[in-house]
Amino acid sequence: MKIAYISTYPPRECGIATFNHNLVRAIGYDKTTVSEDSYVVALNDTEHIDSYEYPEEVKYQIRQENQKDYIRAADYINTSLVDVCIMEHEFGIYGGENGVYILPLIARLQKPLVTILHTILKDPNYMQLTIIREIAKHSARIVVMSHRAVSFLTSIYGIPFSKIQLIEHGVPDLEALVDNPVKTSLPFKDKKVLFTFGLISRNKGLETVIEALPKIVAKNPDVMYVVLGTTHPGVIRNSGEEYRDSLKRLARKLNVEDNLTFINKFVSEKQLFDYLTACDMYITPYLNEAQITSGTLSYAIGAGAAVISTPYWHAQELLEDNRGCLFDFKDADGLAKIVNELFEDREKLNILKANAYEYGLHLRWPTTGQVFIDVLEEAISKSLIKKERPNKQIIDADAMPSFNLAHIQRLTDDTGIVQHAKYGIPNLKEGYCLDDNSRALIMAILAYQQNKSKIALELLPVYLSYIQYMQNEDGSFRNFLSFTREYLDEVGSEDSFGRTIWALGYLINNAPNNSYREFARELFGKSVPHFKKLKHLRGIGNTMIGLSSYLKAHPGDEHISEQFEQLAVPLKEAYRRNREDEWHWFEEKMTYDNAILPLALLCHYERTKDNESLEIALESMEFLSEKTLINGYLNPVGNNGWLFKEGEDMALYDQQAIETMAMVLLYFKGYEITQDLNYIKQVHLCYQWFLGENSLRLPLFDHETKGCGDGLQPHGVNRNQGAESTLAYWISHLIVLNAMEYEYIQSSDFSSVQKQVLN
Repeated sequence: MKIAYISTYPPRECGIATFNHNLVRAIGYDKTTVSEDSYVVALNDTEHIDSYEYPEEVKYQIRQENQKDYIRAADYINTSLVDVCIMEHEFGIYGGENGVYILPLIARLQKPLVTILHTILKDPNYMQLTIIREIAKHSARIVVMSHRAVSFLTSIYGIPFSKIQLIEHGVPDLEALVDNPVKTSLPFKDKKVLFTFGLISRNKGLETVIEALPKIVAKNPDVMYVVLGTTHPGVIRNSGEEYRDSLKRLARKLNVEDNLTFINKFVSEKQLFDYLTACDMYITPYLNEAQITSGTLSYAIGAGAAVISTPYWHAQELLEDNRGCLFDFKDADGLAKIVNELFEDREKLNILKANAYEYGLHLRWPTTGQVFIDVLEEAISKSLIKKERPNKQIIDADAMPSFNLAHIQRLTDDTGIVQHAKYGIPNLKEGYCLDDNSRALIMAILAYQQNKSKIALELLPVYLSYIQYMQNEDGSFRNFLSFTREYLDEVGSEDSFGRTIWALGYLINNAPNNSYREFARELFGKSVPHFKKLKHLRGIGNTMIGLSSYLKAHPGDEHISEQFEQLAVPLKEAYRRNREDEWHWFEEKMTYDNAILPLALLCHYERTKDNESLEIALESMEFLSEKTLINGYLNPVGNNGWLFKEGEDMALYDQQAIETMAMVLLYFKGYEITQDLNYIKQVHLCYQWFLGENSLRLPLFDHETKGCGDGLQPHGVNRNQGAESTLAYWISHLIVLNAMEYEYIQSSDFSSVQKQVLN
């Protein structure tokens, strides 16, 4: 089999680079199973492709903070002949917030993926939790290196146990030299050596060892504490050698500077093994327990070193059964006591080394590599079986979140639905707006139609009451209301007016009882004189959608029919005026709520059978699809720049939930009119944007709060969950359920007799 490895790689000085290099060699030992044409996709921490002189197995490079590189890398892998991919994961080696840029890459992969997790947090933030869950979703197997990591993934991240594979950290397949050159080097010669290696940063806790030195030196004056390793590149960029210098100052202050040596270099694996077998004791003094995997600790055990460590998670497991000694975090006195006791009791020291060596034998890379080969073969086998399965229905209801109005209820009080939220908590300072209460009214009607939701039915009059409260005497509407119920404007925008007419028209046609219908009819009737005053296309479009619903309930209302016809005129004129060979749109730019415009003309055709409206609607819808439905997922026009007729690239961010909702509604209406199942596919595709099928591969729907993030930004999800985005999600959700019913009716498994009964 041919394998693609996604990771950092030597000569980049990085622990994961070293791990992956060893893994490539360990798996490659089996030349009868693994192709020599396997290759590495390397992560760079600079913008320059030539920053590192990579070996020949590196065939592709990704610049960490360059989003496009990740997409190109996926394409490179997909078009190559690899059978399976291995990805090393650590949040810090990938770009974006918490390394989010890796998600678009793995989501595009058409090859089975095995992911090795090097960091698993006990208390992840939302983004970290989401990223690990998304990685697990796209991986055939998740490999971890400790039992505690398995526990975390199942209990905290909700990843099935069956998807997790425990493979302990591999170690070099080396034996100690009889004539070890390190033992005769200056820091080691005639010394009792305490040793630590790895990239240096504050979380390593080296000051604890230095603070222990005075008590150790008092009994063992020939002790030398050797620290091997360069300072972490991120630390160098931010604060230079400030930490290393502070350690030297501490040693001088404690009068042990002659017992401390820094070897400031990144050594080869063979050289590192010589250091480990030359020292008397190896120390990992990390400052807290949150270290799920430590490559340095595994190497020390593999070399048969006597290890003394703080009780971080990996150390607790690896040093069991008398394979090492533990001391408390920041406990310099405890460390000094253990070191002095071991120097006094050489037999005990040698037992620790022997136990470590014996355990390390089964960790050696050739053995570990064979376990990985078995995992890779299983992943390939399962992917082939998956490809052979028959196609399912377009929409899988079981894959959708359960309907739950918890966040809508949280945002709603006896006045209406609050406009904004801070994360999942209502932000009362921002008050209410007509737009959101109109959307909420539509959502409540849909929810009651779909599943007879009692909660939705109870909320419906709250939103209707808000609309009534915001209507002026002349039939126009205010938009904004403070939390203390003070009007904040005199007349709202045409957009808010149109959305309100949409909601009222929808209620008139779908009211659960006559009382609500009559109430809505009264509000609707007062607003009619304002229809002819509308100038803005989206205000016109929203109003037309509302009138189309109204006319389904009152098809004989000639006055409203006439208004409906008149509103379509400026929409069609705008299209004819702006349309060119390469630009099939109503304006010189695509901005917000774009799908509303073709949706309005589809509604016009549905009512009037006006062929021009249908032609414009379908042509502009196709143009919108070409611009936003790319690479198999939805990319709404970003509001940070839009898309101009004479411009070059469409703004990618920020992407808004209402754009997606409008697209869902547009394609559903397209299906209703044409009965083309491709529109059902597009309905579902757009809806999946909320669940992570987007440019960052991050879900905006929050399974904990039942709310929806306020947008997709360049580095992640806007974690605020206001009314607009949450309503956009639930309206889309309910429309998808409707679409699923239509798909089922049209499916070949549904008899013609049943279709006739339902029709």
